Amino acid sequence: MSKQVKSIILLAVMIVLSFSLVACSKKGSSSNAEKDSEKVANLGELPEKFDEEVTLTTVRHVAGDINFRKGETIEDNVMTKWAKEKFNMNIKYLWTTSGPQDAFTTKMRLALSANEEMPDLIALRDDVTEDLIDSKRFMPVGDVFEKYASDIWKEAMNEDPSVWNSFIRDGEKYAIPILDYSMNGDPVLFIREDWMKKLNLEAPQTLEDLEKVMDAFVNEDPDGNGKKDTFGLTVGFKNNLNAWMSDAGWVFGAYGAMPNQWNQTEDGQLEHGSTNPAIKEGLAKLNEWMGKGYIHKESGLWDETKASELFTSGKAGIIAGPHWMAGWPLSDVKNNVEGAEFKAYPIPSGPDGKAGRHGTFNYNGAVLINKEADPEAIKAFFVYQNYLFENFANPKEGSEFEYGFAEGYDYVMKDGEPSKDVPDGIVNPGKYSLTFDVARIPSLAMDTLYKLADGAEPETPYEKTRKQTADTTPEVYEAAKIVVDQKDITMPSMFTGAPTETMKSRGQALDKILDEGFNKIIYGELPVDEFDKMIDKWKSSGGDKVTEEVNEWYKSVQ
Repeated sequence: MSKQVKSIILLAVMIVLSFSLVACSKKGSSSNAEKDSEKVANLGELPEKFDEEVTLTTVRHVAGDINFRKGETIEDNVMTKWAKEKFNMNIKYLWTTSGPQDAFTTKMRLALSANEEMPDLIALRDDVTEDLIDSKRFMPVGDVFEKYASDIWKEAMNEDPSVWNSFIRDGEKYAIPILDYSMNGDPVLFIREDWMKKLNLEAPQTLEDLEKVMDAFVNEDPDGNGKKDTFGLTVGFKNNLNAWMSDAGWVFGAYGAMPNQWNQTEDGQLEHGSTNPAIKEGLAKLNEWMGKGYIHKESGLWDETKASELFTSGKAGIIAGPHWMAGWPLSDVKNNVEGAEFKAYPIPSGPDGKAGRHGTFNYNGAVLINKEADPEAIKAFFVYQNYLFENFANPKEGSEFEYGFAEGYDYVMKDGEPSKDVPDGIVNPGKYSLTFDVARIPSLAMDTLYKLADGAEPETPYEKTRKQTADTTPEVYEAAKIVVDQKDITMPSMFTGAPTETMKSRGQALDKILDEGFNKIIYGELPVDEFDKMIDKWKSSGGDKVTEEVNEWYKSVQ
């Protein structure tokens, strides 16, 4: 047999083996999907309450915004007791973490790599979601959601069906989005109103106007201590220029661009916002502001929360962030500085009349269900969450949640009327829920706040409760009204799918090119004209491939 014939036979054998492996893989994948569908089909109907105690296992990061009453813990609190009494449901935590979010991420990745037992379900707001889905240890959830979710929950989800996109693999939904309120993170400016009055300054409408305000805040001693120790604006761009708080994205929006997200171009394609030529102007402006002392030299080292402390300590006059920041953390400035006042202002326009802010996704996390989950635990989750969507998200008069979740926690009764004046302060039991914020209907919050901001009387229990909460920090009303009034300047991120293959393999390296380069321009370590070279490097290092993949995804969902 000749060497050429042997080569042909070997090649033929390899081709046959390759097709066999692909077929087996597809058969295995199909078999797994069929098993998951069969499991859902055999789950049976949902009860109102379980005859025998059901235990649902999970894990949790106990973030710094979670407070407890009377020695309670995440494992044993008013909400876990409610679930036991209401549904005969026991919520068991296999483990918890606290402190920085990284602690949970690390713990979760170690558990995956060590092939540790996974809980029945995991609710999380973390990049490790992708690792969990890719681990193949969690089941498709589309069928079980369609079978068990209540009509109210489905209607809330259908307000923005794109919330599913990040969790779809090969046409299957692998996580249930945790819904958030619409425009909940869209930023406005908050400005020290007592400084504005003291220095006789006018409301800024443009970047040029804002620079006059910042210059006065830096050079005219607004706090009256005789020292030049105040700043115009606080931003924290350690993690992102387009951040959820202490945001700088609106600076770029004034030039028609938005970094760190995917934006639609005039020809209907998607581009990485950080590569738009207008970003160059925003970087030059931030560099100018840092040079003039308008922003702190450590802004590039600060995360969002750390940057906000410059405002709450009384040393910065302007901060950008969501409307709810008026309640937390900005209200702390009133406790820290005698006579401090602040007020919400619209996002200013740039030299060509443009204005822009980043948008908000209508979800803020996801729930994954273990393939090996106890079937009764799966049903328990839907019994629990359906009830909360039907009774808590927008409660009816006379219902158990008419005034809040639990008396003595998020409200008290005084002379027969509900009050938010809770002894020892309000504690939010909703933070203990399996999905962090109980249940949210996206459109409800802003619609309500806008109505109340215009002076309308609250009618529903939700509206009354929202008014009680907002009344404690009335700046929330004006901020919410500005968010809605400026909705036309929102620049939403148009890519909501799962990370592409090149993002997975090259994403961190690509981000590093832009993040490090942008920081150096802002700090004056590189001239702004280096921007073009950075973008060329980003494109040739995999950015062009990512852009191609993102647009393939975008075409598939149109």
